[in-house]
Amino acid sequence: MSDLPTNHSEMDDTARDVAAVDAAMPADAAITRRDLIAGAAGALGVAVAASIPLVALGQGANTSAPTVPAIPADPTKLQGAPTTPVGARSAFYKPSRTPYGETTGNSLSPLQDLTGTITPADLHFERHHAGVPLIDPAKHTLLIHGLVATPLVLTVDEVKRFPPVTRTHFIECSGNGRAAYREPKSDMTPQKVAGLVSNTEWTGVPLKVLLDEAGATKEATWFLAEGGDACVMTRSIPMAKAVDDAILVWAQNGEPLRPEQGFPLRLLLPGWEGNTSVKWLRRLELGTRPWMTRWETSKYTDPLPDGKARQFSFDMDAKSIITTPAYPQALTKGWWPVSGLAWTGRGTITRVEVSTDNGRSWHDAELTPTTGVKAPVRFTYQWEWDGSERVLLSRSTDETGYVQPTRAELIKVRGIGTDFHFNPIVGWKVAVNGKVTFHGET
Repeated sequence: MSDLPTNHSEMDDTARDVAAVDAAMPADAAITRRDLIAGAAGALGVAVAASIPLVALGQGANTSAPTVPAIPADPTKLQGAPTTPVGARSAFYKPSRTPYGETTGNSLSPLQDLTGTITPADLHFERHHAGVPLIDPAKHTLLIHGLVATPLVLTVDEVKRFPPVTRTHFIECSGNGRAAYREPKSDMTPQKVAGLVSNTEWTGVPLKVLLDEAGATKEATWFLAEGGDACVMTRSIPMAKAVDDAILVWAQNGEPLRPEQGFPLRLLLPGWEGNTSVKWLRRLELGTRPWMTRWETSKYTDPLPDGKARQFSFDMDAKSIITTPAYPQALTKGWWPVSGLAWTGRGTITRVEVSTDNGRSWHDAELTPTTGVKAPVRFTYQWEWDGSERVLLSRSTDETGYVQPTRAELIKVRGIGTDFHFNPIVGWKVAVNGKVTFHGET
C-alpha cells in the first residue's frame, strides 16, 4: 500500500510522472498516457478492495470469477496489484462447475479446463441429496459402536490426533456418464459427458486404526456409515474394505474439506462408487450383514435387461475420456495433442489407446506417472490432422486386464435402462471444417 498515492501532493507527483513518461515515449508507442492513468486507477481500486472485509463483499454468496479489468498495453510501465489475504485465479481463466438441481442435485467438474490429474478443491464435483449442511466442527462427533469392545465418541480434534496419512484417489459418482450413455448429443462437452469424477490429495486416518481402537470383534463383517445431512445418508460397507484402504478424511489438497465435500469429516473408499464415501460422517455401526437401507435398495442398484438388478456393485470400472480436442473446439490442419484422463477402481491403468479413425486402428498413448493407486493418469497422443473427417476415441485397460467396452457391448449386458456404472468408449467427431462435436455411438 505504501507505493500508492495517499494525499494530494503524491497524486500531483503521480500526474507529473505520467506526463514525463508521455514526453519521453515516441509518438507511436504502444502504451499511452490514458493507459497509464486507467491502469493506475485499476491498481488503486484493487488495493482498496483488498482492504474491505470479505463479509462486506458478500462472502458465502454465489460469487463468480472477477471480470477482466482494463489491460495496459505495456504492463512493465505500471505498478502491479498489491498482495492479498487469499489468492485468486487470473481474470482470464474462469473454470466453473455446472450445477443442476437445488437441495438435491450435482455440479460437474470442468474436465476440459483442467491439466494434470489433480482437481482443485473448489472445482471438485458435487453430489448431494438434501443440500450441504452447515456443521460446527467444534460440536461434531463420530460415534463408533455395534460389534465393538469399547464404543467410542470422537471429536474432530480427537480424530486428528491419530497418525495421519495423505493419499491421492479419485471419487466418481456411480451415475457419471448417464446422459451420454442414454441420449448422446453432439453438443456435449467433457464436463457434461463425465464431469462427476474428480481426483484429490486426501488427508486423514486409516479407518482400520479407529476400528482397532474401538476393538472391532471378529463377528463384525459389515459396517453402516451414516452421514449428518438432512437425508441421513446411510450405506452398508463390507469390513474387508475397512481394513484394506478406507480412510476417515478431514482434509483435501492441503486444507480442511470443503463443506460440499463433507466438512468436517467424511469417509473415503478408494475406487468405489462415490455414494459409499459418505460425507459429513457422524456414525459407524458394526454388524454381521448389510442394513438394506433405502440408498442401497431403491437407489444405487443396477437394473438389468432380464428384470434382475446388480446390488452392492461397489467397484468403478476402467474408464477414459479425451478432454482435448473436444466440443466446442475448432481445429486447424497440423499437429494436435489428443489428451485426456483414464482411471479404474481396481488399481492402476496400464494402457490407454487412441484411435483417430473411429476404432478401425488403435495407437498406444503416452501415460504420465500416476499419483497413486486408484488415481487417474493423463494420457497424450500426438496426432497430425490432415483436414479429413475423423472420429477420435480412447480405450483404457487396467491392471486386472479389463478393457473398457464399447457402448454396444455395455448395452448388451446391462441394457439401455441401467442406472449406474457407465464406462463405454466415447469420443469426438472432427468435421472437415475443423469443428469438434461429441461422438457417443461407438
